[in-house]
Amino acid sequence: MGGVAMYNVFGRQVGAHWLSIATLSATAAIPFLMGGGKKDGAKKTPPINASSKDEESFIQEFLQQIEQEDKANKISGKEAH
Repeated sequence: MGGVAMYNVFGRQVGAHWLSIATLSATAAIPFLMGGGKKDGAKKTPPINASSKDEESFIQEFLQQIEQEDKANKISGKEAH
């Protein structure tokens, strides 16, 4: 009669099915647990190398306006620029 294959692990006999369950669980759990963590919510943008404060404020206002238009277009279902 056939039975479950048994292996000695740390001095105890363990069935092959328990070893396979442990292997599959560890294979799924380790990447899941390692993939977490804090996500930086703010978008990283390259620095603005403006020659004056007026130019820098104009660029920032323009980028904010474009982001607002993109959000509005996503809500209404229109294409982005």
